Amino acid sequence: MTTAATRIEAKPAPLVRGYRFELVKLLSQWRIRLMLLVCWIGPAGYVAVVSLQSVLPTDTVFGRWMHATGWAGPLVVLDFSCSWALPLLTALVAGDVFAAEDRLGTWRHLLMAVRSPRRIFVAKGLASLTVLLPLVAGLAGSGIAGGLAAVGDHPLVGLDGHLLSPGDAAGAVLLAWACMLAPTLAFAAVGLLGSVALGRSPMGLLMPALLAFTLQLAQLLPLPVAARTALPSHGFLAWRGLFTSPVQAGPLVTGLGVSLAWAVVATALAYRLFLRRDFTDPSYEGSGRRVLVAGALPLTGLVVLTFALISATAPASGSGVERTKVQDSLATVYGHLYRLQTRQLHRPDVTEAELRVTASCDKGGSRVADEGPGNDWRCVVSWHLPGATATGSAVYQLDVSANGRYVADGDGPKEVNGYFQIRTPTGDAPNPLWQFDGHVDLLASAPEE
Repeated sequence: MTTAATRIEAKPAPLVRGYRFELVKLLSQWRIRLMLLVCWIGPAGYVAVVSLQSVLPTDTVFGRWMHATGWAGPLVVLDFSCSWALPLLTALVAGDVFAAEDRLGTWRHLLMAVRSPRRIFVAKGLASLTVLLPLVAGLAGSGIAGGLAAVGDHPLVGLDGHLLSPGDAAGAVLLAWACMLAPTLAFAAVGLLGSVALGRSPMGLLMPALLAFTLQLAQLLPLPVAARTALPSHGFLAWRGLFTSPVQAGPLVTGLGVSLAWAVVATALAYRLFLRRDFTDPSYEGSGRRVLVAGALPLTGLVVLTFALISATAPASGSGVERTKVQDSLATVYGHLYRLQTRQLHRPDVTEAELRVTASCDKGGSRVADEGPGNDWRCVVSWHLPGATATGSAVYQLDVSANGRYVADGDGPKEVNGYFQIRTPTGDAPNPLWQFDGHVDLLASAPEE
């Protein structure tokens, strides 16, 4: 009598169970718990303390308005988070999620329990995303709570000088934080790629932070606007266009698109490497050649492709900082802030149409082309008051950054913009025309002279 041996194949563990297991592993780490605590408490304390100080972080976007409204505080936190906090968080979460198994030597046990490398990758990726979302939400919510508690729910001055009501300011702040999820996903995907490709090597953990540092240095260079916006770090700056009227949608949409493309490509590369990996080698430490061929080269190709697409579709050229753009932006900001100063002084209100504000700018004298970033822009703003025959004028020194942000520093006359305070019927108040921030849309076409 013979019996036919039957082979029973074990089914893979359910994805939900694997996801729950990976999430518990992440949340059990002390550094993850510490990051959650810091993100949900730290920004509130920082914003509350700084808002009550006499010296404000005026070098940061919206920092000079932290005395005036609670909605400026979360934007200061957002600006800092885009530079350092979010890339560091992605490095500590996504950059270590695969490398931890290499350090502990637990791949064999995990594969035997789950029986599907594909489900392991998906579970780890979803668990990393689940941890990152409350970290970002904590930064946003804590900054908002600290600002509103310390200063209050007051209108916010936008980057073109127009006044946002508390409701509009709240919506814009929340939308700005939501838009930062796309570049955060891009850096998290790079972290997954580094963790898979480099194994237990600490370089995998540092890859998102190193990429952020490298791209910040690149953003300081006078790159063509198409090259600048083709980098994933541009998504961390594009939210500023939400605080102009109309919204600067071009840079924002481009930044979101580039960031999501990086997230998809880097995740696909990490997935491909993970499925091809030999898990029988317990001493696996990654390969520099593998990182170059399977990671760096495809992402470099993505940058070249997005650069070509933006160059072909965007109307701007060069650095995107042109004389007519700077003049138009400065005149718009000045017109809005002049009305704000008029209300502070309890003078009769005038409209921007009645003021007819114009600006004439020059960069570095007659021997230098009037384009590109730099701190050598000098502008004269002119306006007209209804019923007055004389034309008012004020001088500003502009420091224009390569990312489109500029700081206008008043250079007289003293009664208009030459002093940081003005005397109002209710006492001394900050002079909105003394120093202010503005933003140039780098991708927009230059208006005619």
